[in-house]
Amino acid sequence: MTLLSRTLLATAVFLSPFTAAGPAAASPGRCTSSVPYVSGQGGYASYRIPAAVTTRRGTVLAFAEGRRDGPGDTGDIDIVLRRSTDGGCTWGPLTVVAAGQGDTRGNPAPVVDPRTGAVVLVSCANAGTATEAQIMRGEAPGRRVYVQHSRDDGERFTAPRDITAEARLPGWRWYATGPGHALALTRGPYAGRLVVPANHSAAPPAGSPDTGRESRHYGGHALLSDDGGRTWRLGFVDADDDGTVNANESSAAQLADGRVYFNARDQGGRAPGNRVDAVSQDGGETLTRPYAPQPTLSDVPVVQGSVLQLPEAGAPLLFSAPSDPTARRALTVWRAMDPAEGFTRAATLSPDPAAYSDLVRVDAATTGVLYETGTAGPYETIAFRRLMLTGL
Repeated sequence: MTLLSRTLLATAVFLSPFTAAGPAAASPGRCTSSVPYVSGQGGYASYRIPAAVTTRRGTVLAFAEGRRDGPGDTGDIDIVLRRSTDGGCTWGPLTVVAAGQGDTRGNPAPVVDPRTGAVVLVSCANAGTATEAQIMRGEAPGRRVYVQHSRDDGERFTAPRDITAEARLPGWRWYATGPGHALALTRGPYAGRLVVPANHSAAPPAGSPDTGRESRHYGGHALLSDDGGRTWRLGFVDADDDGTVNANESSAAQLADGRVYFNARDQGGRAPGNRVDAVSQDGGETLTRPYAPQPTLSDVPVVQGSVLQLPEAGAPLLFSAPSDPTARRALTVWRAMDPAEGFTRAATLSPDPAAYSDLVRVDAATTGVLYETGTAGPYETIAFRRLMLTGL
């Protein structure tokens, strides 16, 4: 069986209230799975870092990093896009949204502006020869931050516009938006605000023996816009560097009560587990408490994860990530009615290797998961899996 066939036919175990859209419902818009990106095809050695949104017209946009030199994080990397007008069953041609031209463009964090319907894409860039370790040690310039807009359903994007001065503090070195979709607030006093969950690394304090590469210098923050992405400013900044919790790659969702929930990878922290979370009551300006471990996600390895709040009354918050604490494999979706009370497993898509993922609402009956997966390793494809939502 080919890799593509195995991906499409991977066994899923679904617990209530999820059911899979089965082969009998394989008409356009009713498929089970598709594979928008296959490493080695389309001019790129590897595709990584999925991010997805659904536009106001119902088009699913699947972003990724197109890595010309291989799966590594350094080198000639473009941000690429494929569009689906049938709910993620088939995909249009690959387009380049931000070209590296020998440098690294990455960490796509797309969001749909609820006021105008425009697609806003925030991303990062650095020299193609610079590694994350070199940037954290101050041996290469810090990452820069960019924004782009599409007002035609994702068919074309404006050129990247540098917003680094608005997005980062002096002394920061590494910077990463998301990865995964950003958040548009749709209710409460901050409705219309765009919230980009992000992380950074800071230079060690004067007199410290640290180089800056130590994981305790990672921290989370939020990037905010109240005018559709024209101007930006920092919201909360996690500046705790004692090494207990080191918030890294981040995702965000607006809970049913209007609060903003942040869930992040804990990179080398001393706290138990690998997932930490926090909540904001003021649209991402501040946190009610610092990031703390989320014990009900203890099976997740050190990896990026995604959160999505379903909009219906009484619907759960979803979280996706691999579910083997020792390896990147077995992509799973968890659910929580209240994250303070914890998450429970809802669906394991496949036992296969898997890594980064992004959850996206496709339509009123369907949620999708865009995720890295393969047979021998997790970076062979980026697949799209549709989950039918019943009983919510």
